[in-house]
Amino acid sequence: MLSLLGLFETNYLMKNYYLIIGLLFLSFHLVTAQKIKSPSEFLGYELGSQFSRHADVVNYFNHVAENSPMAEYHTYGKTNERRPLTYAVISSKENMAKLENIRGSHLNNAGIGNNQSDSEIAIVWLSYNVHGNEASSTEASMKTIYKLITEKQDWLKNTVVIIDPCVNPDGRDRYTNWYNQVKAEPYNITQEADEHHEPWPGGRPNHYLFDLNRDWAWATQIETQERLKIYNQWLPHIHVDFHEQGINDPYYFAPAAEPFHEVITPFQRDFQTRIGKNHAKYFDEEGWLYFTGERFDLLYPSYGDTYPTYMGAIGMTYEQAGHGRAGLGIKTDEGYVLTLKDRLEHHFTTGISTVEVASKNASELNNEFQNYFNSDDFEYASYALQGNSDKLNALKTLLDRHEIKYSYANSGKISGYSFNSSSTGSLNSDENTLIVSTNQPKAKMVKVLFEPKTKLADSLTYDITAWSLPYAYGLDAIASNKIIPGSEKTSVNQIENKANPKAAGYISKWNSLQDAQFLADLIKSEVKVRFSEVPFESNGENYAPGSLIITKSDNRKLENFDSKVIEIANKHERLLLTTETSFAGSGPDFGSSDIKIINHQKVGLLKGDEVSSLNFGEIWYFFEQDLNYPVTPLNSAYFNRVNLNEFDILIMPEGWYSEFLEDKNLEKITSWVESGGKLIAVGNAISNFIDKEGFGIRENKTEEKDTTATEPNLIPYAKRERESIKNMITGSIIETRLDNTHPLAFGYEENYFTLKLSSDSYSLLSNGYNVSYIKEPKIVSGFAGSEAVKNLKNSLIFGEVPMGEGSIVYMVDNPLFRAFWENGKLFFANAIFFTNNTGYDY
Repeated sequence: MLSLLGLFETNYLMKNYYLIIGLLFLSFHLVTAQKIKSPSEFLGYELGSQFSRHADVVNYFNHVAENSPMAEYHTYGKTNERRPLTYAVISSKENMAKLENIRGSHLNNAGIGNNQSDSEIAIVWLSYNVHGNEASSTEASMKTIYKLITEKQDWLKNTVVIIDPCVNPDGRDRYTNWYNQVKAEPYNITQEADEHHEPWPGGRPNHYLFDLNRDWAWATQIETQERLKIYNQWLPHIHVDFHEQGINDPYYFAPAAEPFHEVITPFQRDFQTRIGKNHAKYFDEEGWLYFTGERFDLLYPSYGDTYPTYMGAIGMTYEQAGHGRAGLGIKTDEGYVLTLKDRLEHHFTTGISTVEVASKNASELNNEFQNYFNSDDFEYASYALQGNSDKLNALKTLLDRHEIKYSYANSGKISGYSFNSSSTGSLNSDENTLIVSTNQPKAKMVKVLFEPKTKLADSLTYDITAWSLPYAYGLDAIASNKIIPGSEKTSVNQIENKANPKAAGYISKWNSLQDAQFLADLIKSEVKVRFSEVPFESNGENYAPGSLIITKSDNRKLENFDSKVIEIANKHERLLLTTETSFAGSGPDFGSSDIKIINHQKVGLLKGDEVSSLNFGEIWYFFEQDLNYPVTPLNSAYFNRVNLNEFDILIMPEGWYSEFLEDKNLEKITSWVESGGKLIAVGNAISNFIDKEGFGIRENKTEEKDTTATEPNLIPYAKRERESIKNMITGSIIETRLDNTHPLAFGYEENYFTLKLSSDSYSLLSNGYNVSYIKEPKIVSGFAGSEAVKNLKNSLIFGEVPMGEGSIVYMVDNPLFRAFWENGKLFFANAIFFTNNTGYDY
């Protein structure tokens, strides 16, 4: 037995041992804190007193990582303007030493990793500044990493925090550089001051003027593509997307508004509320106003809250008052001054609060995360897809980016829900039939992206209500309630064309955007190309209208003609038929007037204050990244000085042109079209030509009520917003008829599923060509109000109106919307190269 003295000595030593360990621990963190400068110390100005340039933010995060064993800082890509895309990983020193084991264990909970050990670590991902002019959150990110490492180390014992300080560096610097140039000294709080009015296009979008908060699922932009590579390596338990809203709104945080998508679990709903209540505790202590459960729903899959949610996370949007109007300080309508310091402090508070809740609930987050990926209760278990190989390959590229698995079917009949007929149907599968099943970890995301119709708990939504990928990619598809077995393809047929100097020419089919890319490359390489306006047969092969014909006769002055054509075709993997004669088996010979030379089109694209920056960006991106064909932006500010005769095509994106199209500009455009120009008007740009002489476009109008008698409006105030949705269409998929004998529709079948983004409705053309139109509205997916649907009867989607030697192409529905509606892109290429092809111009 120990003596009393021995027991006393043992207790004394133990107490001193723990005291020494505690002092060493405190000493370590004091030394760490001393090495790491606060953001204000590092930047040389008080945080929130200026907008920090992106390069300064990167330098600060580098400083933290270089001086703390609790942080790593990585570059995951570069923007179009060559700014780095970065993320920091922070946790306790012990966790950082075994970070890969933690990550592997976590992914195992989703059925993805190989590590079989259980994980008790919470993974939190904080994304800042996805909209460039919502700039307070990047400032908050610097304070967040500093405080977590220097003051909140206890939370990091069981939590890994990933911080992306700026999702959109190009947009942020566009905004901050402008603001730093124009702001008054000291800053001016008057709303009318110049520093509160950004010039077009504003700092919100990225380089190509895309809204990156709508791009998570479609991954069209380089920022998203590079980020997803890292996101898929972590699949966090919680993801927060930091935003700003109007200056008169206070702060919004979870829980989100209805509708919630049906795959969202009760736990995900409940945990959002728990996080929100923790935020509310801190906001109430400070007397800060906030609201929850309004406006921002969880349906559209391409947001920074919904996409992570469908990948198993608690995905949330936090919205601070401010936006691009607020600058360093602005007087709100309620009379108080909202400062950048206020804004970043609010974002800092919710960010820290989120980490706190995660740390306190790490075990539950891990258990529920595992349960999310174990669910298999789906109406449809598999999706079978057939169609053009280019469209299938484009879909596979998207699935690869999300690390969603797919396979190829065996031969046989697959029955289920037919996307084309919107009823029970079947298809005969073969080795090229793509199978995407829910028998995989990311099954819920498969359901969200492929389901024919999304279940809507509420029709009042924040974004589009339909996006099903078979329609977006123009593929025949069957949704089956069975798991369809499939296998991987072990070999891919490589296209390798060979030159034939004796040939009269080469023929290539026209079915996809990739065919248009091939044509664009030929034209830029000064290869002269023809296209057929009618079907023909050559060497026993049938060719549809739009087929490309490259003749030796047209290119006899081109050096190395054969080798150049073959090189370009192989580069684009286009299969060429070599023909030794221009004599067709049936249909027109190559010298026929039905086989037309394709012009080397020079394209002008309007930009400026009147133009939708988003639609301008979509078209700009299409030319530079999809089609890889030159386009010349023309600013509306100097349009009166532009010599339109230098251009074959003028594109008017969606916009508000009523003042722009005053007599002189309208007269100028009309004269140019009559002389052979081609005007392409997209979306609501068309409304500016209604009832104007020669433009042939009229608005569809519902039957007008008798306005001579005044009737009281008895709809209750509280119900008027909901009543108004009867006249709205919120991104619905609608079947249309096609005249595929018209060059605008070459490469398409007899029907087309359009993504209708508004209730705009125009009458069928009486003096033109109705290429795509709605006879009787058939809504195959998404919400469309009852009154809006009635007004779609006999309405135009795509059409052409001749005017003199030129013409106007109308695109009522934007086929380039967010660059994800792949099946619409060929219409735009057809409008450029085929429609009203008036003659040869090289």
